[in-house]
Amino acid sequence: MKEKPKRIVLLDSHAIIHRAYHALPDFMSSNGEPTGALYGLSNMLMKIISDLKPDYIVACYDLPQKTFRHDAYDAYKAGRAKADPALISQLISSRKIFEAFNIPIYDAPGFEADDILGTIVEQFKKDKNIEIIIASGDMDTMQLVDGKKVQVFTLKKGITDTILYDEEKVLERFNFKPEYLPDYKGLRGDPSDNIIGIKGIGEKTATTLIVEFKTIENIYKQIKRDDTVFKGLGITPRILELLKNNEEEALFSKTLATIRRDAPIDFKLP
Repeated sequence: MKEKPKRIVLLDSHAIIHRAYHALPDFMSSNGEPTGALYGLSNMLMKIISDLKPDYIVACYDLPQKTFRHDAYDAYKAGRAKADPALISQLISSRKIFEAFNIPIYDAPGFEADDILGTIVEQFKKDKNIEIIIASGDMDTMQLVDGKKVQVFTLKKGITDTILYDEEKVLERFNFKPEYLPDYKGLRGDPSDNIIGIKGIGEKTATTLIVEFKTIENIYKQIKRDDTVFKGLGITPRILELLKNNEEEALFSKTLATIRRDAPIDFKLP
């Protein structure tokens, strides 16, 4: 009999805790410490164990200091409100939950949790005996989806309504493959991370361009070769002008949106 692949669940801990914090009431412990996000995280962990039945679980974290993205772009995530002290205290305490579950924790100075996830995915993407599910509270990790080999388990609303994205589901949602999500963000931007993209290009235009050309680099090759093609796609002269004037911004935004696969961690299956 063919051996069933081992399943590893990678937790985007920060994203899950943020989501739980904003989705749940302000629970308090008997000594007045906030616990709502910790309760939500524990619930999510139980749901992952019962629904996904993983062989391994690993928690990936952001660190409080700046990352290589901040070094490249001062305004990265600048639009975000300062985290509440109640959220910060629970982010710190959350590590105790993983210690209690005997779940190993990985982080790296200068890198985000997404980059840790990307690095682990890269390590196992050719291993037929491992399948990976990334559990997250946001959409950023969807660019790592690969067939059914790498999937993303994310929250639709609250902390109980979940959905599992394989490549087919990502295609269904965006009309293009997961690997082109950084290109899409490079055009459209991402207000949550203060990634500017090209101002004036929205969801619909960005989707049309990515469906047709796949990458930002291909768009600019076509512009330089023959820009009349764009008229046939319903791209107005104004949008074409925006594209021509903002090549550098688009490529830079794509770089910021791309998850790194080379974080300096020494990962071993727990």
